[in-house]
Amino acid sequence: MKQNIIARILLSPFTLLYMSLISLRNIFYDAGLLKSTSFNLPVINIGNLSLGGTGKTPHIEYLIRLLRPYLNVATLSRGYKRKSKGFQWVSAVDTAREKGDEPVQFKTKFPDVPVAVSESRNVGIPLILSKEPQTQLILLDDAFQHRSVIPGLNILLSEYDNLFTDDYLLPMGRLREPRSSYERADIIIVSKCPATLSPGERSEIMNKIQPLEKQIVLFSKYSYHTPHFIFDKNIKFPLANNPSVVLISAIASVDYLLDYMRQSTVIENIVKYEDHHFFTEFEMEHLKKIYNNLENDNTVFITTEKDATRLELHKDFLVQNNIPIFVLPIEVEFLDDDQEKFDKLIKDYLISFKV
Repeated sequence: MKQNIIARILLSPFTLLYMSLISLRNIFYDAGLLKSTSFNLPVINIGNLSLGGTGKTPHIEYLIRLLRPYLNVATLSRGYKRKSKGFQWVSAVDTAREKGDEPVQFKTKFPDVPVAVSESRNVGIPLILSKEPQTQLILLDDAFQHRSVIPGLNILLSEYDNLFTDDYLLPMGRLREPRSSYERADIIIVSKCPATLSPGERSEIMNKIQPLEKQIVLFSKYSYHTPHFIFDKNIKFPLANNPSVVLISAIASVDYLLDYMRQSTVIENIVKYEDHHFFTEFEMEHLKKIYNNLENDNTVFITTEKDATRLELHKDFLVQNNIPIFVLPIEVEFLDDDQEKFDKLIKDYLISFKV
């Protein structure tokens, strides 16, 4: 604790400088000195204030499942760490290295949904509409800070165990914007909640957030499904009888996943990397060594859906060495009656949208 306080004191001048720059930028947008663009179709943004780990990807997938039966939905992401530049469509044969892990995950799970990447959202949206004119709704992935686009509905995620109200601006903390920026949100979702969240805990969180009158605060959690083989979804690995596993993870926050895995499995080893990490040949050799040295022949590797898109770049090596990697699918579920509330908020926004 003492070390954390000292570190924050040392980093505080840099945080003040960063806060000045971000605040000035927001003032320019609020005053109209920097231009923001709105569009004549519904645009829903799912973002956060922190560097990551709040669950944007599964919440976007929830919206796709909710709305795809009724509307022509498209998604637009930045495509973090991709090798390509500019506006690009994501196809079924694209890799995470070319287009980014999250967009490739969207396309893999929803092949009929147009998925695009673009560093500039206000450039990407018109290009989507020009090439997919039947599009009726665009879901923006992680665009809360991209104020050049005015979304019709702004959804802000904050992780239960790391609320933005308890965090600090970079580099002291993980916030990309001041806490006060939450005021731009229409809906605030506290994600990765325990299933047993009590009314008292809800009230405590509400008191911390202090939502504005216009804002709705909801609570969600993850639902984990039966893992499937990374190269064949028909091959399942039920997590019954506490199997032995090695967890491979390169996501921003692994604690929630670990809590679930410890209830369902015996974790022999955890291979952890930074978020969006592209695995190297050396690291593949390291996985091979771990596998060959396992004492339990029935032990398998478990990884996340996002990590799987990057592990697939080493398919030949993994198949050749018979390394059994299984992917743990997740879906978002809302607590109590919050699903009904959320679905209604989305549908009401779409019904009331006016060009």
